[in-house]
Amino acid sequence: MAGLPAQAADIPAPGEIVKSQNITHVTNVPKPEALADINTDMAFQGDYAYVGNYYGFSIYDIKNPKKTKVVSSVVCPGGQMDISVYGDLVFGSVDSSRNDDSCNSTGQSAAVKESWEGIRIFDVRDKKNPRYIKSVETNCGSHTHTLVPDRRGKNVYLYISSYSPNAAFPDCQPPHDLISIVKVPLRDPGSASVIATPNLFPDGGFPGVPGSYPNGKSATTGCHDITAYPEKGIAAGACMGEGILMDIRDPENPRVTATVRDETNFAFWHSATFNNSGSRVIFTDELGGGTRATCNEAIGPDRGANAYYDIGADGQMTFRGYFKIPRHQADTENCVAHNGSLIPVKGKDIMVQAWYQGGISVVDFTDPANAQEIAFFERGPDAPNPLSGGHWSAYYYNGYIYGSDFNLGLDVLKINDPRTNKANGVKFDILNAQTQQSYRDHGHHH
Repeated sequence: MAGLPAQAADIPAPGEIVKSQNITHVTNVPKPEALADINTDMAFQGDYAYVGNYYGFSIYDIKNPKKTKVVSSVVCPGGQMDISVYGDLVFGSVDSSRNDDSCNSTGQSAAVKESWEGIRIFDVRDKKNPRYIKSVETNCGSHTHTLVPDRRGKNVYLYISSYSPNAAFPDCQPPHDLISIVKVPLRDPGSASVIATPNLFPDGGFPGVPGSYPNGKSATTGCHDITAYPEKGIAAGACMGEGILMDIRDPENPRVTATVRDETNFAFWHSATFNNSGSRVIFTDELGGGTRATCNEAIGPDRGANAYYDIGADGQMTFRGYFKIPRHQADTENCVAHNGSLIPVKGKDIMVQAWYQGGISVVDFTDPANAQEIAFFERGPDAPNPLSGGHWSAYYYNGYIYGSDFNLGLDVLKINDPRTNKANGVKFDILNAQTQQSYRDHGHHH
């Protein structure tokens, strides 16, 4: 691991790229000018990538990843536009209270009953001209959402994660210990609607620990993110104050089967990913909310980390270890364990993950008590934007790593390493990172 920055003197210059030797920077596609805010999450289908932005989303042609190019952009403000794709439909999460559901909407307080937030549905059959076809309002908006297809291919369900209820908000009342489930009939997506709001925390969930950053711990008032593994009938939820496992064999009636808390090191349970066998789950901690410099000596290696849990034969979770990027970042660099996906290597547990200005990290967690970074890519501080920059998400799709940078657009990377090269033979038709599919050795996966 030669060349890893160890102290302040090793922090790269603003914008300077530093990376491990096994990563190639294939290309960067700057953010479309029409999208005036930061880039967020991504989804992939066929030869296209979909990249969210607080101002809407863009569609990219990635048939030849070296020549990745923008096909179209949809201006439709309302953060965060966490995005997923299925068939000819794109779903975007809006967790920003608007004066109506249109793409011309402006911000309006959630204390106003008529305000709107929730899910937007677009038809993207014509990639150059996506059409906005339907909105569905959900309690407390939609911070993120998780797509769960039914087994017959007739409907998709969206599990809506949202939080921060307020007695002054008519459509977001405490205690909000729930998710909303939107059913989307694929033949008639315009009839999508909320069909259930299951209470996941009848006991109220973790009450939290008062205190300011970095010592406070969030109470549970909903979930931040859920990752489903439909073929195994399971899901994992990162729910602010705790991590949960769910049985989703009946997607309209998810049931919590196990809960875990970390009252020592976790501040805010942010996201979850299973390993390929479904025997292990990674939870991430969004210490500092993504606006703090948490990857420094003062915070240390155990706070703001990934935590790995093995799922036993009894369905309960056992803590196995933490992982945090070993590269100290500058105090101007927001750094947080953020969104990632597995690299499909048979018999190994390897994940690529974004860390905001900590960059993109590839981690082998096959031995979860000793997870190791095996590759990385990052830039020095994003000079004009202290504590607001870096990679929001980083996903592996069909041989390449795609990184969505707040300000600098879409990065395409190639990893060349004997530990990961077998993944080049695995091809997927679709990747929604919060909807896991299993991979085998080689061949095509639907």
